[in-house]
Amino acid sequence: MNVVSLAGRPNTGKSALFNRIARKRVAIVFDQPGVTRDRVTREVDVMGRRFMLVDTGGIAFDRRVTKDPLDDETRMQAELAVGDSSVCVIVVDAREGILPLDAEVIKRVRESGCPCVIAANKCDTPDDDWRAAEFERFGLPVFPVSAEHGRGIEALLSEVVARLAPAEPDESAKRPLRVAIVGRPNVGKSSYVNKLLNAPRVIVSDIPGTTRDAIEVPFQIGSGPEARRYMLVDTAGLKSHTQMSKTSVDNFSLFRTEDAINEADVVILVMDPTLGPTMQDKRIAGKILDAKRSCVVMMNKWDVAQEQGIKEKDAIGAVRAMMPFLNFAAIVFCSNKSGYNIKRTVDTIDAAAASASMRIPTGMLNRVIEIAAKKTLSPMIRGKRLKIYYGLQVSTNPQTIRLFVNDPKLVTPAYLSYMEKAIRAKFGLEGAPLRIFLKARPRSATPSGSSSGCAKAEKTEGDN
Repeated sequence: MNVVSLAGRPNTGKSALFNRIARKRVAIVFDQPGVTRDRVTREVDVMGRRFMLVDTGGIAFDRRVTKDPLDDETRMQAELAVGDSSVCVIVVDAREGILPLDAEVIKRVRESGCPCVIAANKCDTPDDDWRAAEFERFGLPVFPVSAEHGRGIEALLSEVVARLAPAEPDESAKRPLRVAIVGRPNVGKSSYVNKLLNAPRVIVSDIPGTTRDAIEVPFQIGSGPEARRYMLVDTAGLKSHTQMSKTSVDNFSLFRTEDAINEADVVILVMDPTLGPTMQDKRIAGKILDAKRSCVVMMNKWDVAQEQGIKEKDAIGAVRAMMPFLNFAAIVFCSNKSGYNIKRTVDTIDAAAASASMRIPTGMLNRVIEIAAKKTLSPMIRGKRLKIYYGLQVSTNPQTIRLFVNDPKLVTPAYLSYMEKAIRAKFGLEGAPLRIFLKARPRSATPSGSSSGCAKAEKTEGDN
């Protein structure tokens, strides 16, 4: 796929322009130099052409301005993005005019050999367009734009699309599986992405809060129609309330992480087994459950944990005891440093996604419910007992089952949990959340218990 990168010195409005083109608030926009560090990507469709749009942290920096210890890493990510690009849009601040750092950015982009154009940002009105003319001295096409108000964007994109390489047929163009990687700060989320890609795709450091945006990284195994395509989403570490600073950047990072969870097909919860399950891990797990997302628990740094004498069964017991509501999630022990079990994490992601989309035959589902109900009767409540007439799978992603009963008020949480365990014991569904809803239905409306009766029940429910 063609790649279009946005480059420039800090605070010229690259992230605002990125969000304008993507038509969604993906990159964090804040009036502070050095907010964007990693490459933020989004697949977009512009004028009938699909390409990967990339926001960068900046190629040229003045440490006296950014005061960021990760300037070198940010610059490297920006240079890698430009090197991969079909077209680079150099974003400048028309109000401030040409600064030495602008000239340095243009020089570096040209040296990369990437075709480029200049977006003179912050031309909010037609009266500001004259400011863009100053940048024509570099001999590149210049477009006065306003990322904030959307002025001039169409003309800029027309030029960008015209410079793209011809599109090649993509046999594996099906929607990639979105995998959000979440957890506390410094548990190894970014290291995991880099290990999978075997490349320094995202910045890794011991500084808490290194990752700020939700970073989308395409990942593919194999080629052609059988290729397995993923969109890995590296997220900012979720801090506890006491760790949260009062800056807007922390709040924006939190919102982006929550959005990544809600949009994901599968969420990987990365934990540090040397610290054990913490209250913050439990809060993050709660967000995954609230979003009804498939989940894999990844115990990273397992090589260090083994050196400390920690056993798998003890780690599993601690997680299950701390987060019983996440018992459906598989637990994988791995090490980003040594590569131990990294391949298994991908297989577990695939299994969780498959569980979430599994279609459960109505006849088999009702047989399981019937056997479970006969084996263990529901408790008596006010002299009455819950009766389950039949059940239907009404949706997938998340798995949702509706039970038609005599009175939903007669169910207890324990009995509902018992039914969930019975269904999972038969169909697996490891990694996928399972929702069970009850709906009252009179006995006279109950279909027969035969296979044809179950099919009739499914049709009746669909018609309703």
